[in-house]
Amino acid sequence: MPVKSTKPKTAKATKPKAADKEKKEGDIRLRIRVRAYENKILDASVKQIMDTALRHDAKIMGPTPLPTEIRKYTVNRSPFVYKNSREQFEIRTHKRVIDILNPNGKTVEALTNLSLPSGVEIDVKMM
Repeated sequence: MPVKSTKPKTAKATKPKAADKEKKEGDIRLRIRVRAYENKILDASVKQIMDTALRHDAKIMGPTPLPTEIRKYTVNRSPFVYKNSREQFEIRTHKRVIDILNPNGKTVEALTNLSLPSGVEIDVKMM
């Protein structure tokens, strides 16, 4: 029969993770997700957002590229005789994330008044 240990189990001290060090109670983070079908327009919009935030002395993390979402569609070329002849189309959605740490009122107001090119979608979340 195996002998069980009689030592009391103690909790091991774990090191605080890097994410815990960065995030404090008073920190406010503005997370901006930018999406577009064309990557050149997306990069120009991200640069415009970053320039606006830096002009108002905000600390920026990013832009972090997210994986490109690819949606593929297959359609018949001909509806009747040539059933095996098909075409494939795809839509690529490029995405970026920008975090603005501790934004002040002027920064938020400047970002809301920003005019970006059409085809660029923005999601802003306070964390």
